[in-house]
Amino acid sequence: MNHIIGAQTAAAVPAVKWLLVDEESAGQRLDNFLLRHLKGVPKTHVYRIIRSGEVRVNKGRASAETRVETGDQVRLPPVRISEKVAEKAAHPAPGREFPLLLEDDSLMAINKPAGVAVHGGSGVSFGVIEQLRQARPQAKLLELVHRLDRDTSGILLVAKKRSALKQLQDQFRERETGKTYLALVKGEWPAKLKVIDQPLHKFLLPNGERRVKVTTPEDPEGMRSITLVKVSKRLPGATLLEVTIKTGRTHQIRVHLSSQGHPIAGDDKYGDFDWNRQLQKPGTSPSLKRMFLHAWRLQFNHPVTAERVALQADLPPELKAYVDHVSPS
Repeated sequence: MNHIIGAQTAAAVPAVKWLLVDEESAGQRLDNFLLRHLKGVPKTHVYRIIRSGEVRVNKGRASAETRVETGDQVRLPPVRISEKVAEKAAHPAPGREFPLLLEDDSLMAINKPAGVAVHGGSGVSFGVIEQLRQARPQAKLLELVHRLDRDTSGILLVAKKRSALKQLQDQFRERETGKTYLALVKGEWPAKLKVIDQPLHKFLLPNGERRVKVTTPEDPEGMRSITLVKVSKRLPGATLLEVTIKTGRTHQIRVHLSSQGHPIAGDDKYGDFDWNRQLQKPGTSPSLKRMFLHAWRLQFNHPVTAERVALQADLPPELKAYVDHVSPS
């Protein structure tokens, strides 16, 4: 069964919808503008209604490449969405606010807890961004600037303006940001090993799950990946590292550290599973029930003032308690 956007009920006469382009959307391509407003509608259908002339800008036909401007009136024909999408709209994510490190008119920086995905998808019905949007229905725009793995805690940037989103994403892409993580790894990390420059290759397991491996420079699918490592603290049987990434590849830190024989504590994909089980056992020390990877520090240029912003999110209590307990006196 399909539902119709713009109709009060499935039996009602479908209604045309008009959208007013605001300043934040000015300059966007028409196809991107529509895809943002028609969540859950297949891309092929969006392009079909543009080609057919059912979408109008200021009462005139327009192409997918047309740039919309402030004050433009965009006509949307009634479009059908699947039962699954309609169900999701009827039962949205529960609204949730997260600890704030910084917020102004352009952006917000939150301290993401471990165990929460940044967005819905791949078996997760909702994440941080969906919960934030539900908690702030008055917000015109909330978009993720970058991503963190579900089991990684720490600093996450969210843009509140499209101009800020583009500016910040450009900084991440051009490696103008400073991103440093805290990671606890197995064994004694060699003090001389300060740079890992190894290409990474993404692939899928037979069950469709995504994985990453270190590959050779000759691999056409390999992406150059650079990780800087500094020893922060030596612990019994483990090392606390400050890890700065110069490239933002999927699972980069986890794969790079594991490739050196020093997997991250609690990593259920690339870790030492026997060691993980030992860390999880309740005993005299606090057990470690999550991956020990935390986005600790982030530097970037503010998208409006261009001033350098330096943020820090201290270790969450469960990780700090573990380090404090096992630290040599």
